[in-house]
Amino acid sequence: MLICNGLDELAALEQPLHLALGVFDGLHAGHQAVVERAVKAASQNSGLPGLLTFDPHPIRVMAPGKAPASLLETLDHKARIASDLGIQLFIPLCFDAALAAMEASEFIARLTRAPVRTIAVGEDWRFGHQRSGDVSLLRHEAEARGFRLEAVPPLMCDGERISSTRIRQAIRDGNLSAAARMLGRPYSLTGTVMPGRQLGRTLGFPTANIDTGELQLPPDGVWAVRVNDSNGQEWDGIANLGHRPTLGGTRRLLEVHLFEFSGELYGRNLDVRFEQFLRAEIPFPSLDALQVQITEDAQSARHILRGLSR
Repeated sequence: MLICNGLDELAALEQPLHLALGVFDGLHAGHQAVVERAVKAASQNSGLPGLLTFDPHPIRVMAPGKAPASLLETLDHKARIASDLGIQLFIPLCFDAALAAMEASEFIARLTRAPVRTIAVGEDWRFGHQRSGDVSLLRHEAEARGFRLEAVPPLMCDGERISSTRIRQAIRDGNLSAAARMLGRPYSLTGTVMPGRQLGRTLGFPTANIDTGELQLPPDGVWAVRVNDSNGQEWDGIANLGHRPTLGGTRRLLEVHLFEFSGELYGRNLDVRFEQFLRAEIPFPSLDALQVQITEDAQSARHILRGLSR
């Protein structure tokens, strides 16, 4: 997938562009409906389907006190999801004070210096200085600048509008089936494997410590998981999310043990899909007792994962 980090780079592509615009936290089913319009327009009219987004989340710059404490995916994860949806051009604009101060009409003027043929947005999307840009302004700009506007209504799930806020709450609650319905895919998170204390090796269950950054996490406990790497390899496994009270842990960690794997994973990006909650995290009287419980947890996870389709 082609990546452009600034508006000025787009004009050099010299291809008709069909762009989905938005923050797209989670790239959930409602966002996917917007992306689908851009991909379809590129297929029908020739050109490059692209997704333009912002990093960091704009509200973290404009109103940090109101910003969500956690996000639904990393920027790299968002790019991979977009690629799976048919996007060929990814445009992650750095959202800073200068971009926040840019008037909506100026933003569109700069964007359309490139051969933009389609712009797809959610019909309630707001952009530009003081959020002055909206679909009404985009319709005016579309007529003046000769691009097609696709304004997509919100998507509903269980009688309510799908939103990133609802999805974060479902994940916090451990209601991953509801999160999956709204995401349009199973919930997962992506992080880099970091060096750890290697205590899992002494128990016979070596683990990969995943850097979860500012991602939204499900409830603490032991989970049956499926894990993918960037090369498409997949493993079943078991994960512990929490503070590891038996081992004297002081901070929240995600540790994953992969079945049928040996080798080093440091520095690799892993996508962890939480399939089923097994039990809460509890302290054990000894490492021997913890080892016995992990063995039982692993057996349960293997049984559960064998029964699930991939």
